[in-house]
Amino acid sequence: MYRVLFVCTGNICRSPTAEGVFRSLVAARGLSDLIEADSAGTGAWHVGEPPDIRAQETARRRGIEIGGLRARTVDPADFSLFDLLVAMDRGHFRALSGTSPPENAHRVRLFMDFAPDSGVLDVPDPYYGGGDGFERVFDLIEAAATGLLADIEACRPG
Repeated sequence: MYRVLFVCTGNICRSPTAEGVFRSLVAARGLSDLIEADSAGTGAWHVGEPPDIRAQETARRRGIEIGGLRARTVDPADFSLFDLLVAMDRGHFRALSGTSPPENAHRVRLFMDFAPDSGVLDVPDPYYGGGDGFERVFDLIEAAATGLLADIEACRPG
């Protein structure tokens, strides 16, 4: 089993959207028994809460249900439990890199690195913006999740 953890600030907008999109892509490729996804936040403000309603509605319009997810924080054990910890922006990347045990530092990656043609380094935080920000975030996440899955498939043995 290959395990991916998507990480943002509060685990209510970007990272649960990425988890839902990635799971959907994995399922469509028939790889759910080989690849697993989860999400977490760097902060504990929203622990136990579902994703932001705007993130849920955007995902639902695109055929993905994320309403059952609940926010949690990154746990120190995540650095050994997950093969890849994917940061939504450079701030999350620095936070994860700063807390990762040195032997697992290679597991921390910036999400938009998987969508180099986008010209974007960070998935912007849509929390304080309007609803259209969630649409843009979804598009970026979809592009990076597609690239991530292709990367995993290219590296998978067999």
